[in-house]
Amino acid sequence: MTEESYDRVININLKGPVFFAQKIAKEMIWMKSQISSYNPVIIFITSVSAVLTSVNRTEYCISKAGLSMATSVFADRLSKEGILVCEVRPGIIQTDMTIKVKDKYTKMINDGFVPQKRWGLPEDIGKAVGSIARGDWNFSTGMVFEISGGLNIHKL
Repeated sequence: MTEESYDRVININLKGPVFFAQKIAKEMIWMKSQISSYNPVIIFITSVSAVLTSVNRTEYCISKAGLSMATSVFADRLSKEGILVCEVRPGIIQTDMTIKVKDKYTKMINDGFVPQKRWGLPEDIGKAVGSIARGDWNFSTGMVFEISGGLNIHKL
């Protein structure tokens, strides 16, 4: 890890979402005062790397762990404003980002690392985000929705 790579990843994955959410929350508070039926939601997309280490991607793990904490802090602060804040935490998802390690992850999945024994798909994440944004979980602020095929299951 270099200082440059650390700064770049933190700026993109943590600083950007936090300051954007702060700005949009102010707009959401104003809109709630104007529209009685408005039910705003902020959804942070993190990663299982918020809680699982990857020594070759230290800055990525740190950025996602920080964004996970931002979810809790924003949920706590904005709950009194009627703004729902949640975290969607994807697992191993088949995207351009994981193409370089496709063989490695496919072997891990086939060996049982992911209990559901399949790659996650972008649609899996989209369905979770859609459900939260729609208001299906309106009594669940600060929640982590881990979409990981069971990576969150602790086992011996």
